[in-house]
Amino acid sequence: MFFKKQNYLIYLVLFFISCKPDSSLPDPLIAGWKGESVCELLEDNTSQRILKCTFAPGVGHERHFHLPHFGYTLAGSTFRIKDTTGTREIKVETGSYFNSKGTKWHEVLNIGDSTAIFLIIEPK
Repeated sequence: MFFKKQNYLIYLVLFFISCKPDSSLPDPLIAGWKGESVCELLEDNTSQRILKCTFAPGVGHERHFHLPHFGYTLAGSTFRIKDTTGTREIKVETGSYFNSKGTKWHEVLNIGDSTAIFLIIEPK
């Protein structure tokens, strides 16, 4: 294990920097990887939007912003993340979760050897 779930929250706080999104960037549903979608819309109603985002090894997510959301890791892997704080690598554990106040921008790449899957739940 790269780090314990207790320490995971610290890394997620760094991963999901709280600030206003850059409206010139796509949101996570629109952003993709090399012209292909990585997120699918599971639900969109008056109270929430739910996305399922899948990243095979070597697949990433182009630069995008996030509104406030809750995330749950259905299947974890290792990622290289670039955002306003720089570039770092983290191992995201299956079953981990996080709350984010929003992300101005970030881009990610699955550098692990397994497919990662996340649920992103955005309240409206």
